Amino acid sequence: MTFTPPTADQLLAIRVSAGIDELAQSERFAAATPDLVEAIVEGIGAFAAGEWAPLHRAGDQIGAKWRDGEVTLPPGYVDAYKAFVEQGWNSIAGSTEFGGQGLPFTLATATLETLGAANMGFTLLPMLTVGAIEALEHHGSDAQKAMYLPKLISGEWSGTMNLTEPQAGSDVGALRTTATPITEGPHAGKWRIAGTKIYITFGEHDAADNVVHLVLARTPGAPEGSRGISLFIVPKFHVEQDGSLGARNDVRCVSIEHKLGIHASPTCVMSYGDDGECIGEMVGHENGGLRAMFTMMNSARINVGSQGVQIAERAFQQARAYARDRVQSARAGSADKAPVAIIEHPDVRRMLMRMRALTEGSRALLYYTAGQVDRGALGNEAAQKRAELLVPMLKAWGTDIGCEVASLGIQVHGGMGFIEETGAAQHLRDSRIAPIYEGTNGIQAADLVTRKLGYENGGVLQALMAEIASEMEDVPEVAALARDAAAIGQWMSTTASLDDKLAGSVPFTTMCAVAVAGWQLARQSRASDLHGKIAVTKFFNRVIVPEARGLGSSAMAGAALLYDLDSEALAG
Repeated sequence: MTFTPPTADQLLAIRVSAGIDELAQSERFAAATPDLVEAIVEGIGAFAAGEWAPLHRAGDQIGAKWRDGEVTLPPGYVDAYKAFVEQGWNSIAGSTEFGGQGLPFTLATATLETLGAANMGFTLLPMLTVGAIEALEHHGSDAQKAMYLPKLISGEWSGTMNLTEPQAGSDVGALRTTATPITEGPHAGKWRIAGTKIYITFGEHDAADNVVHLVLARTPGAPEGSRGISLFIVPKFHVEQDGSLGARNDVRCVSIEHKLGIHASPTCVMSYGDDGECIGEMVGHENGGLRAMFTMMNSARINVGSQGVQIAERAFQQARAYARDRVQSARAGSADKAPVAIIEHPDVRRMLMRMRALTEGSRALLYYTAGQVDRGALGNEAAQKRAELLVPMLKAWGTDIGCEVASLGIQVHGGMGFIEETGAAQHLRDSRIAPIYEGTNGIQAADLVTRKLGYENGGVLQALMAEIASEMEDVPEVAALARDAAAIGQWMSTTASLDDKLAGSVPFTTMCAVAVAGWQLARQSRASDLHGKIAVTKFFNRVIVPEARGLGSSAMAGAALLYDLDSEALAG
């Protein structure tokens, strides 16, 4: 199928939900004029449709290939990535000091959203580089920034995050990779890294000239658990003082995983120090890796939330096109018994409206979050706290939406959706990883109720929900949902046990996310007066919002119900 970038809806969300015009009033983002914003969104749309979308199916059918420690991407991918770099798309929000364009994060979000809708698996390559850039900008030394950031920001080099190990899973504190100080020789002051990491996205590939791995490891005598973790730069090729590439480092890709989806994205098992000569340099201070890791993870979680929007957009476009073309049965109750396109049938129309409403709602949440990140970068501490509160909502609900919309897309296709040749199944297979990686959605919900809910003794969440309820007085469904979420948040903050909070964390996270999305859709409707947006918003408010309100009893049901059966009885 052809891919059409959702330019108009993105521009509306950027203007209304991110508030790009207000951001452009600051000195830092003054270049983000309406003309430039439109040029960027339209330009990346044209690029994605012309260069990345045509590779989407080959990425799934051919996939990345591993041989003797090297990974090659499917035909056309290397050239498309080089065009992406040459046109400057990777550098949108990068620091001008290191060759970036210094534009708002919101516009970098639009770039990744469009690319991911065109080809989600491929877009993981620049997405992970963003996390590496964030970590080095916040925690790297001046020398490390000067050496690595220009090439990472341009995209000539790609970056990775190396957290997970076979025995550790989501428990980062259980990692065993070691870092031993080097006291003599040409690498004195650096560290020898030894260990194995799994699930390393684009840990090895042939599109970029170098791969800069950010690796979590333990130094000798480090405290147990997450407090004893340090972060290290481990490049695929050593970098000389003049910035040129030197010899290959002692790091190799042992294998790539055989996965349900995102086949274009190599998920690597990486081995460090097989020959005892894997050289890395510490980022920040010893045992400070957890803080740097959260910098990477925060960026990645926003961009993974965006992946839910991306796959939903692509699945909706395909289902919509199929429903317009597929002729089957007469419209129920019609005097004319001639078969009609299935888009005319009420249940198919219900599914398509749901797909569109969820897609546009999650996009509204995405750009509202991005706008708050940009305000935080300008020194607005309240916006920064609100952005941090929104991240688990976006990551969890956004990726759940991606899966739901992709599944509905198969349903619209009927039996043909279950056939691989139509391509509808790929969207569901690709989307299914997003609720899992960068912290499962259960971890996101736990983060919301155990950490983010505590910001200012619950005041950050309460202020957000109060603002929504106040502004949505003429949209009673959204106002009521915001008040419900505020009440449950208050209960969790003051009365609920830790187990009770965790037991209700997932439905509570959904309630909060839907309240924000409904609010932002309503704001977009008021600002645009477009019939399509108004109709979609009305559907969202009358169908999606009441469903979210219905989760209130689940959010407050408590943990006792979960333990009525002991583990043996539950497993039996």
